[in-house]
Amino acid sequence: TVCQGSLAVLVRLQSFLAETLMNRAIISTDKAPAAIGTYSQAVKVGNTIYLSGQIALDPVTMVLCEGIEAQVVQVFENLKAVCEAAGGGLQDIAKLNIFLTDLSHFALVNETMAKYFQPPFPARAAVGVASLPRGALVEMDGVMALTG
Repeated sequence: TVCQGSLAVLVRLQSFLAETLMNRAIISTDKAPAAIGTYSQAVKVGNTIYLSGQIALDPVTMVLCEGIEAQVVQVFENLKAVCEAAGGGLQDIAKLNIFLTDLSHFALVNETMAKYFQPPFPARAAVGVASLPRGALVEMDGVMALTG
C-alpha cells in the first residue's frame, strides 16, 4: 500500500540521516584563528567540509592585519590552514564565497587568488557588504570536497 511504501522511505531516510550525522566531525587547528563566536572553524560531513568564514586575524595574536593586501593574503592563509587540518588543501575547495566591504578591491582578490589556486578554479561568489566582524575588509568561507 501507499502507507507501507511511505513508511519504508521514511525508515531509509532516517537511517541515512543517522549515518550522516555519525560521520560529522569538527575540524580545528591552531594554525588558523580560534573561533570568535559560537561556531567551529569547519565541519566535516562525509567527504564534504564546510569552512566557516575567515577574516584576516593572525592566528597567534588574534590581531587583525592592516591594509587590504595583507588582509587578503592572511585570509587565504587561514583558509589554507583549515583545509589542511581537514585533510585537504585549497585545491579541494569546490565553492568559495568572498565578502568585501569595497568591491573596488575585487581585482586585488583575483590577483592574489591566482597565487593560491591553479585551474580548474572553484565556483565563486563575490559580494559587497556594509561591514564585517572586527572591522575586517574581506572575509571568505567555502565548501571543500575531498575525494577518496
